[in-house]
Amino acid sequence: MKFQRSAVQHTSASLTINENYDSDVQADTETFLNKIVPEGRSAPWKHTMEGPDDMPAHIKSSMFGCALTIPITDGHLNLGTWQGIWLCEHRDHASARKIVVTLNGI
Repeated sequence: MKFQRSAVQHTSASLTINENYDSDVQADTETFLNKIVPEGRSAPWKHTMEGPDDMPAHIKSSMFGCALTIPITDGHLNLGTWQGIWLCEHRDHASARKIVVTLNGI
């Protein structure tokens, strides 16, 4: 069995494997993250060099992480029926992102 290791090279975006069939899951996840990691002038963050969404983006990225290990079987990603890989953009305005993919195995 081979494995794919993927990593996003940014501190304000993350990777996760999650339910990928019902778009409500993405919307509910964003609602949850915005509730527990507030943005704006009333938020308690000191780091705002790149704007009021900067520090919240770093925290959200740390919650999910920047890397995944995904099994590959017979040349295909071996994910569950409903699973998908999310590239989570935590800034209010997306920018170009780079992902490094490393394949290991037999």
